This record gives sequence, structure tokens and C-alpha cells, in this order.
Amino acid sequence: MTETIAVPFWLLALLAALTVWWVLERLFLPSMRWYLRRRVNRVIDELNTRLNIRIRPFQFTKRQVLIDRLAYDPKVQETMQEYAQENNVPREVTQAEVLRYAREIVPAFNAYAYFRIGYWLARRLARLMYRVRANFADPARLANVDSRATVVFVMNHRSNMDYVLAAFLAAEQSALSYAVGEWARIWPLQQLIRAMGAYFVRRKSNNPLYRRVLERYVHMATEEGVCQAVFPEGGLSRDGRLQQPRLGILDYMLREHDPEGRRDIVFVPVGINYDRVMEDRSLLRSLDKTLPRRSGWFVIRTTLGFIFHNVALMIRNRWRRFGYAAVNFGRPISVHDYCRSKGLDLRRLTTEDRHAEIEKFGCSLMTAISVLVPAVPIPIAAATLLRAGSAGLNEFDWKGVFYKMTGDLRASGMFVTVPTVTQEHAFEIAVNMLTLRRLVVKEGDVFRVAPDAREVLQYYANSLAVVPA
Repeated sequence: MTETIAVPFWLLALLAALTVWWVLERLFLPSMRWYLRRRVNRVIDELNTRLNIRIRPFQFTKRQVLIDRLAYDPKVQETMQEYAQENNVPREVTQAEVLRYAREIVPAFNAYAYFRIGYWLARRLARLMYRVRANFADPARLANVDSRATVVFVMNHRSNMDYVLAAFLAAEQSALSYAVGEWARIWPLQQLIRAMGAYFVRRKSNNPLYRRVLERYVHMATEEGVCQAVFPEGGLSRDGRLQQPRLGILDYMLREHDPEGRRDIVFVPVGINYDRVMEDRSLLRSLDKTLPRRSGWFVIRTTLGFIFHNVALMIRNRWRRFGYAAVNFGRPISVHDYCRSKGLDLRRLTTEDRHAEIEKFGCSLMTAISVLVPAVPIPIAAATLLRAGSAGLNEFDWKGVFYKMTGDLRASGMFVTVPTVTQEHAFEIAVNMLTLRRLVVKEGDVFRVAPDAREVLQYYANSLAVVPA
């Protein structure tokens, strides 16, 4: 009984690994799950006492349950059957494709990650890079939106910073669920984005099966009251102007809306503008289809170079923020009220008539957004210098027309981030930024547009809908 038993080292290591796994599986992991779930529930309870738009039970439903619910939705199944027959594909293969689309689309919202990590990062990043300013056209009305309504923030798309800025500034209202393009489907970014409640969209896909799965997910989220954020333009503005709306997501939200139903859909138009859009030159370059497409390595190298350059400036205490980033929240628009005023029930219209009505509604949303886009110093300075043409302006004259345009924009009702008492300081900073970026050159006492910078300055002027002749 006391004899020594020799076992191979590999067997000992295997037994030790199995023992550790058993301890983790039976003791440590359940305790850890309980601890994390307790903390998450505490965060949710705290948030729902102060958020104007409560987090919905749908957002806490187990992700696999939502995937199954989406994949076996009757309309998805009907489209799947038609797709399999038309393409002569086995039903099992088509079902697997549907499940793949559902896993790709359905987010994995985590309230703790959103409000304790994502919000903190968004706030720090936004304030580090910009002087952030926000304005609410009718805060009382926004705060008093029906608690059962689905709230959708619709905004112009200036920069990829829009996601960060809007999420940070809307965090006092609710958690926003975004539709994010395929550019973000890289590890570990996609895991973080899913945890923040966003869902991925293949914007250029014409696959009817995929479009049906996406449509039913948007319908599910809207029916369950999930607060969402939508860019009606469908992508970044390439020239600084507002683009025509793309109506796919709006159609998915509205096509089965009951104007007499329990849950209203309330759209909140939002205007965003920046003194500096990091992607400005890349966006303008994309307008010229004759130019060769830059490689992924070029994009990575340029991005890292930009980051290292700014870090070096920070270390030498020479770094400055990129001016203002401003967000203007408009008055809520109730779909119930809109449909009643027009005598509309979109469910009863033909496809063509429904698309026509949704197009009218989408254009009215874009009009509401257009008057909300804030005026920030760089676009005002760019517009005034462009108006001067090749003659340019000396500093005194430029300052005068800058002040005049600022006053005119404010008088027109536009949200202007240039305070009257400090507009001279704002003008000087704008001129300094334009000069440092080599968008403006000074020849003697006269400032002129740099030879290769007219398109960039026009891009910023276009954000004000002030287009020089």
C-alpha cells in the first residue's frame, strides 16, 4: 500500500490540467459570473433611474436567443425558402447562411461596457481632441418624449468621430445602437462595437436573403423600443454638403408601423460639425475616380504617422486641440403625429407608394438636420476667405467679414459656437490653424488661399451651406 507509483510526466500534466479546469468550471467561473452579473445589474438599475430613455429588456436578452429569434422569424424563413428554390440550393445550406448573417448582425450589448468603459473613453477622446459644444433646441420636449416610444437620432455624417461624439453627448439620454459599416469588422474592434450595442451592415449588399435578415433585425429592435442612431446619408459626406438620404433603414423601421399602435417612433434630428475633420483630404480624394486606390498599408502607415506626430507634439508640450466639435439636437418628430396629419398608414400602401412616402419623410428629416448643423470658426473663416477670391484679404478686413458672417449666421437662427465676447480669439485661432495646415498663405499683409487648398477650404465652407461664387 505504501509503494511508489510512477506515472509519465505527460499524464501528470494532463491530470493537473483537468483538475485546474474542474476547479475553474465548478467553483471559480460560476462565482465570477455571479459577481459580474451583480455589478452589471447594479449599473442597469442606477442608469434606469437617471436616463430619459430607459434601456429596454430586448437589449439584455441573451444574444443566442436573439439570433435564433431572428433566424427563425417567419418572414426570414419565407424568403429563405424562396431563395433556396430560385438558386437550387439545399435548404440546410441556406439556413446556415441565414444563421451566419444573424450572428454577424445581432449585437452583444453590455451596459457595463457601454457606460463604464465606452462612455469614459468617448468622453476623454472627444475632449482631448476638440472643444466640445452641445446645444438642445427643445430640451424639455426631448425629456418628455413618451417613455414607451422608440427614439431614433438621425444625423449628418461628417467624420468617423461622429460615433464617439454622439454617443458621449447622448449618454445622458440613453444608450445608442448604431448601424456600423464593414470597415469596423476587425479584431478586437468588432467585439467592442458589438458590446456597445452596434450592429454591422453590408451597405452595398444586394443579396435578398441578407437584406431580409437585416430588415427583420431593424424591425425587431424598433418594435422593442431600442434607442437607435442613424446616418440617413448612408456614409461620410465627401464634399462637405449634406447628401441625399438613403432610405433603406428608414423603410425597415417604418414599413410596418401602426399609427394607432402602442409604441410611437420619435425621430430626433441632429446636426454635427467640426473645425477639423481628420479624413478631409481622403474624402475629397475619393471624389476623383481616376486616382488609383490607396493600399491598406498606406492607410495604416499614414494613420500611425498622424498619431505618432501628435504624440510627439504632446510630449514637447506643443500640441493643440483641433478646434471645436459641435452637436445640435433638434425638436423630436413623432411618426404617429406625422402619419395622422397626412392620413397615412404605410402598411396599407403598395411598395412604390410606400417608398414615395418614406422618401418625402426622409427629405423632411434631412431638411430638419440641415438647419441644425452648427457654425464653427474654421468653416466661417474658410467661407469668408473664399469669397474674397484671388485678391485675398488683409487681417483687418478678414476679421471684419468673419465677424459679419458670424453675426448673420447667429441672426438666422444657426447654432454658432463663436462666443461674441471672445470672437477675436476664435478668429486668431482659426487663422493660426489654417496657416499651420498650409491651407492659407500670407504674402505681405494679405492672406490668400494656398494653391492646392481650395478644395479643402470649400469642403469646410460647404458645411454651412454658404458656397462662395
